[in-house]
Amino acid sequence: MSFLVLYLFCLTFTAIVADDEPTFIYPDTFNDAERDSFYYGTFPEDFLWSTATASYQIEGAWNVDGKGPSIWDTFTHEPGNIDNAHNGDDACDSYHKYQDDVNAMKALGLKYYRFSISWSRVLPNGTIDHINQPGIDYYNNLIDALKEADISPMVTLYHWDLPQALQDKGGWKNDEIIEHFADYSRLCFETFGDRVGFWITFNEPWVFTVMGHEYGSMAPGLIEPGTTPYIVAHNLLRSHAKAYHIYDDSYRATQKGQIGITLNSDYYQASDVDDPDTVEAAERAQQFVMGWFANPVYYGDYPDVMKTTIAEKSEKQGFNASRLPEFTEAEKLSLAGSSDFFGFNCYTTSYARPIKNTATPLVPPSWSTDQDVFSWKSPDWPTSGSDWLRPVPWGARRLLNWIKKKYGNPVIYITENGISTNDTFNVNDQIRIDYYSAYLSEVLKAIELDEVNVKGYTAWSLMDNFEWARGYTERFGLHYVDFNSQEKTRVPKDSATFYAKVIADNGFPSSGVQSSLVNGGVKVLVLAVAFVFGMK
Repeated sequence: MSFLVLYLFCLTFTAIVADDEPTFIYPDTFNDAERDSFYYGTFPEDFLWSTATASYQIEGAWNVDGKGPSIWDTFTHEPGNIDNAHNGDDACDSYHKYQDDVNAMKALGLKYYRFSISWSRVLPNGTIDHINQPGIDYYNNLIDALKEADISPMVTLYHWDLPQALQDKGGWKNDEIIEHFADYSRLCFETFGDRVGFWITFNEPWVFTVMGHEYGSMAPGLIEPGTTPYIVAHNLLRSHAKAYHIYDDSYRATQKGQIGITLNSDYYQASDVDDPDTVEAAERAQQFVMGWFANPVYYGDYPDVMKTTIAEKSEKQGFNASRLPEFTEAEKLSLAGSSDFFGFNCYTTSYARPIKNTATPLVPPSWSTDQDVFSWKSPDWPTSGSDWLRPVPWGARRLLNWIKKKYGNPVIYITENGISTNDTFNVNDQIRIDYYSAYLSEVLKAIELDEVNVKGYTAWSLMDNFEWARGYTERFGLHYVDFNSQEKTRVPKDSATFYAKVIADNGFPSSGVQSSLVNGGVKVLVLAVAFVFGMK
């Protein structure tokens, strides 16, 4: 009888040890037991699992079947803009091989797929007076194939590939684009909306606003700092509100879908949490990146820190008015609450500290200098195939909590999350498995421990693709793509197997992992006890 009691004690003790022993994905770097330990558990029953792509990055067929050129077609064909002179002319050839993509998704067990529509494929000139039927047919065929595979589309209207014909008229700098985007959006709602449950108006507006119009490293390649980025952002926000209300007024009742916007940001961690100025600088950086777009969408206007800072600097720089445009009262009302969910693209974290950019003619105006923040990534953090991306899992949880606090705990869909590797044939991508594991653990903590309202997760990306200015030198895919083959063969990586398992399990059930630890520990303890009692 005493042996049975001791056995039960050993079983209980071993289970407690297994439960309490922390697991770290990046033990050499992130090993704080309270912050970094892996969190076992499952996601809510209605949690949405997805992968994502973007039209220019995968479709190819850049000039077939009546498609008009986009700004990315133009930008990639200009020498010097893209690594190794790569372009998206062929990419993954998903225009012809979309069924292969759907088959890959089905093998993963996906129920959702996020992709974007190429504006210039359906409206070659960007305007409603010329609708390209083969482009309409392509997206109808893709959506129908998804539905047949029991996969729901999550459609992005604008993932950076503006029709070149509209760029020739000023692009996002010209406020006429608001009506053109409204026409384009209405066409998509009318044509595809009966089968689409989720619409995203814009993907990562910060990227094409700043990288495309201040730094010039993304299409359309303009270097016009200090004024143009704010005008571009102003017009795209007004375009977003217009599209939102078109859907809300004319299509929601019958199509019963949702519409929102997807924003991206690093988490900005104060480098000295005990210094109020540094903490303030980190918050300011967060507002200049994410708040720039989220504040108008949720509250109808830009963050106060942006309005005050840019107005003061504009005056010192000799401008007659602030370089940050103002919304009318009607526009504020139209913008406020114009998103059914918070789309969030999450990748990495930065440290932040304050700097002083004196507003004089010696310091040209720019978005970069307006915020008075210096940000950087620690060289001690893990690396990836991209110089801007270092895995920092705890930053994702903190940023999710920041969104919860700032915007009233909105429904959040993580619409991108992933890591790059270098351009080599390697399907044994443990780096990607580690990244997904660590970040999903932090998302689960945010849901379970912090009560953040996260409803879905999207892995970037379904397959290797054209990675913008980096061409094909960086790979983010769950599937390896042989870009040198005529067939553009897709090969599942180990991360695809891993992600399929996560989807099937709806997370990381603790029983399977811990039972092996418990059973092994119990076996050792029982043998030891048996030996002591002379019962071996």
